[in-house]
Amino acid sequence: MKITEVTVRKIEKENSRKRGIAHVKIDDCFMIHDITILEGDSGLYISMPRRMTSTGKYKDIAHPINQETRKMFEDAIFEAYKNAE
Repeated sequence: MKITEVTVRKIEKENSRKRGIAHVKIDDCFMIHDITILEGDSGLYISMPRRMTSTGKYKDIAHPINQETRKMFEDAIFEAYKNAE
């Protein structure tokens, strides 16, 4: 699997931890939209797309299943964020 494209829209909203929204294309054939870029106490992190369940809890719609893949997403998204205008 290879990340072939990342687009980021930066968000500047007062009193919000949200810093941007990313869209990631994998192998030029699969797209994941609405990965949220958030600012935490230790720096930036990503939150995968999710939906609210009938019990009021959130569940990821798509997510990496291991640390290696998560790091690949983070590295690509943070690089695109750094270069976004």
